[in-house]
Amino acid sequence: MKIRIGLGYDKHKLVNPGEFIIIGNVKIPYNKKFEAHSDGDVLIHSIIDAILGAMGKRDIGVHFPDTDSKYKNIDSLILLKETIKLMKKEDFFIENLDCVLVAEEPKINPYIEMMKEKLSPVLEIDKSLISIKAKTDEGLGDVGEKRAIKAFSIVLLKSE
Repeated sequence: MKIRIGLGYDKHKLVNPGEFIIIGNVKIPYNKKFEAHSDGDVLIHSIIDAILGAMGKRDIGVHFPDTDSKYKNIDSLILLKETIKLMKKEDFFIENLDCVLVAEEPKINPYIEMMKEKLSPVLEIDKSLISIKAKTDEGLGDVGEKRAIKAFSIVLLKSE
């Protein structure tokens, strides 16, 4: 049996005007939007990086480069599905996933259960094995000044 741990991180700039942002494949009403090549889903991007890292497969930019027009405005859930296919090809499965979202606003807590509902079937794990926490940067830095949102994820992969 192989056991691997991967750490993922992502951050996207917020710009005006906007109507919503997408985090964890959930559309959250907000007066700003992400500046990003794809949909800017920081949570899914950090999860992808964690999975790829655990397998020693580098990062999201190597597999889904922002220089490739086919990824322009793409739904990040599609990228996650491709990452899961690669993970399964390597005979790994997810044991558990722990994530932290860092944002001053909008408030993330009301959307966490919806995120887990959306991610669970794609990750092929029970939602009880997914932890998503919401934090702020206490008014400090670009996140604290409401100019960005960031996410961290750590995943435990197993192979039999």
